[in-house]
Amino acid sequence: METAATDRIYNALFICTHNSARSIMAEALLNSLARGRFVAYSAGSQPSGTVHPVALQTIARLGLGTTGLHSKDWKVFAGADAPALDFVFTVCDNAAGETCPVWPGQPMTAHWGVADPSLSQGTDEQVLKAFRDTATVLKRRIELMLALPIQALDRISLQQAVDRIGRE
Repeated sequence: METAATDRIYNALFICTHNSARSIMAEALLNSLARGRFVAYSAGSQPSGTVHPVALQTIARLGLGTTGLHSKDWKVFAGADAPALDFVFTVCDNAAGETCPVWPGQPMTAHWGVADPSLSQGTDEQVLKAFRDTATVLKRRIELMLALPIQALDRISLQQAVDRIGRE
């Protein structure tokens, strides 16, 4: 049975330097909000090997699952056996300035940089608020992307739209 163009499932990768907070939260958010239209992944150029505990707490407080979320190297997604990526989003300034691997299939790329909540200082509540604020920004950007008529847009228009989302 052939899948209709409107039933296509897209693969998206969120990358950040350490893959411990922002990219992990974006992965969890897109996998939840996309309702099967996207499969989201996350990775880092210099993965920390652990997910920030407040990132996991924030994800759980949003009612999202945390099972399977782990810090991984972006090289996993540049190999021949990697899933074919349709979109690659950098979510931190460090990753945006780094030389990224050549992604097989030339996926759409955009920079959606947000403040690093793991650098926040203060009380536990202030740190938690920084993580919630970051999750809110990522959620809004993901919602805007999901509202795009992806199948109806040509590549240039789609690239402009995902770039614009990262600037808003």
